[in-house]
Amino acid sequence: MFLAITTATLLLLICTLLPLWRNPHWLVRGMDFPRLQFGFSAVLLLGAQYFLVHAIEFRIGLIGVTLLCLAWQFWWILPYTRIWPAEVKTAADADDSRQLSILTANVLMPNRAAGKLIALVREHQPDVLVTLESDQWWEDQLSAVEKFMPHTIKCPLDNLYGMHVYSRLPIPEESIDFLVQDDVPSMHASVTLRSGDSVRVHFLHPAPPSPSENQESAERDAELVIVARSIAGREPGPVVVAGDLNDVAWSATTRLFRKLSGLLDPRVGRGMFNTYHADYPFMRWPLDHLFHSKHFTVHSISRLPHIGSDHFALLTRLTFSPARGADQEGLEAEADDQAMADEIADEKNVDGADVPRPGATIP
Repeated sequence: MFLAITTATLLLLICTLLPLWRNPHWLVRGMDFPRLQFGFSAVLLLGAQYFLVHAIEFRIGLIGVTLLCLAWQFWWILPYTRIWPAEVKTAADADDSRQLSILTANVLMPNRAAGKLIALVREHQPDVLVTLESDQWWEDQLSAVEKFMPHTIKCPLDNLYGMHVYSRLPIPEESIDFLVQDDVPSMHASVTLRSGDSVRVHFLHPAPPSPSENQESAERDAELVIVARSIAGREPGPVVVAGDLNDVAWSATTRLFRKLSGLLDPRVGRGMFNTYHADYPFMRWPLDHLFHSKHFTVHSISRLPHIGSDHFALLTRLTFSPARGADQEGLEAEADDQAMADEIADEKNVDGADVPRPGATIP
């Protein structure tokens, strides 16, 4: 029993320390994902160490290591609990003309329960629907929503990276681009609110680091870095970025994206809103995201019921209120962050200038 507990403690320590290594290999970067699960495992391990390790000197040592691991894991995830101060103010303006609601859904391409997603769209009536992993079959099924969401951007693909946008609001400009990989698209557009205000939106679904796709996170990280830099460098107006980033909210890469872009995360202080994996309650983390500029406050965020996919859909309702949100602050980039971003972008030979700016008025 002592050997088993010691081995478990060592494994927990390795899993905790691995993400500190900047190596982009999928196995290293994958340790960012289950921090909540590692935290709960540490709690269980503490109980075993206290009750089952009888030698006091070994018990103290093992408990000390486990407590440090527990503290480190929870340091990353605590901002996504209600005990943390909210990063984004709650909306106070009920004016519908200034609201923007976006429903993002990774539909899982082989999933054939399109009716469930369409029912959610009819029930919640979002302004914008973004689907990921949607192929031609899904495009055909979702034609039903075009009756009330006539503005569309379509990129059906059968490689798990198809994307579609359906909108009640006008989309004056749009662009479908392959920023880092030739078969992984992103969508960039301007959306006109009912108030007449224009919002730039970027919808992303970079490929994940995994043994079956990209062995490293370099492609995903590069796409996030250049989109972030394009926002910080040349997009002072209202901006929203949403999609399945194949990265968790608390990872170093997502934090780097937030630092570089200056965008806010409305989940901070409100909850994790774990959207993946829909079928395994004990193995869930937040893979689907929405970030926005300080021009917005948040009305609500909700994880919607199962749609037959391995992801839950995420519905976020924002209010365009630049005066109320003017003093909202997110994460700030430091010199080390800029150096890391340079390294990531240079490795894939991409730049923030590659990212389209629909609706931009500043050169």
